[in-house]
Parts: sequence; structure tokens; C-alpha cells
Amino acid sequence: MSAPASPEALRVAVFASGRGSNLQALHQAASSGELPIQIVGVFSDKADSGAIAYADAQHIACAHLDPKSFATREDFDVALMQKAAAVCPELIVCAGFMRIISESGIHAAPCPMINIHPSLLPKYPGLHTHARALAAGDGEHGASVHRVESVLDGGRILSQAKIAVLPDDSPEHLAERVLAIEHPLLIATVRAIADGRISLHDGADTRVSWLNHRLELE
Repeated sequence: MSAPASPEALRVAVFASGRGSNLQALHQAASSGELPIQIVGVFSDKADSGAIAYADAQHIACAHLDPKSFATREDFDVALMQKAAAVCPELIVCAGFMRIISESGIHAAPCPMINIHPSLLPKYPGLHTHARALAAGDGEHGASVHRVESVLDGGRILSQAKIAVLPDDSPEHLAERVLAIEHPLLIATVRAIADGRISLHDGADTRVSWLNHRLELE
């Protein structure tokens, strides 16, 4: 069960489609007092997602919306944002949310949104990032947290964590190693937002070199 949040805790909603490992990392960091946030809602496009199961087990408000129940992608996105708005979040974290949010959805969002993506953006937006990095012969790979904007994985980069690509890496092995750095990267970035060290306001310089340096993992 979630620990009581302080009045100053940043209210965070999470969008997720899969097993919810980043959600779990955020929730556990918040419950331990490491992260000054309160997860106020979890929302998914998949009824059987691990994220929904975890939220339900932890007594976190959660909801599933079936995209097939909506006439258009835009209708789904707006309905999703309305669900999220009901829990009054100050930040939405897309953590393994496997849908492209339309411009209508972005405009309907009740607060800023961030996303964690498994590549060193601007390299490899979209899918199959690990295989693409290997095919290109990259010497390093990693993960990025960026603000969700109208261009796919093209919003302003907030932070990155890097690992070396190993000679025997397969896409699956590389994916596992990147996932291991995604969790501390996301926690550190959300903490910096909650502490005011990263601003998500339009026009702000959201790159933070100290965070990039701290999370360059070998």
C-alpha cells in the first residue's frame, strides 16, 4: 500500500501499457521516501497490463480505456486525458505507454507529460531501438527522458543515461541492460522535476548536464 504523501508531494499520474516496471520503480521510491511524489492514478490502454494489476494491488486509483471503443485515436486520447484530469495530476509520466499520443491528446492534457524512451535521442525514435543501435555499429546506447510534444519522441530532452555496447550484445541482451538504467534515470529525473531543478515550462532550458553526467553508467 502507498505510504501517506506529504502536502508538498508532486502529484503524478502514470500511463503504461505493459508490465509496469518503471511504475513499480517510481512507486517504491515514493513509498520509501526517496522520491517526493504521490502517484495519484495509473491509466492503461490494456486491461490485462501488469501496470493495472500492480496499481490495483497497491490500492492506487487506476483505469483502463479500450482504444477499440472509440471512433478515432483523437477521441481515445481526449477521453484518456479526461480520466487523468480527474485525479488532478501535476505531472504525467508515460512509462512504457505504447501509443503515440495525438496532438489533440497533447492539447487536452491537464499538465506537462514526460516519456522515457530506450535510446539516446534524437537517435532512434519509435520502435526496435536496440536492434537499430546494433545495426548502426554504435559504441554506446542508453535511455532518454523527454517532454511529450507533437513530434514522435521529439520533445525536449531532459536527461539521458548511457551504457557501452558490448561486442556480444544481442537486441534482447542490450534491452535488458538498458532497462536496468531506465529505472534510476526516471527516478532521478522525476525527483529533479519535483525539486524544481528541471522546469517543464515552455521556453525553459530543460537540459541538465549534471544529471546526464551523473547517470552515464559503464
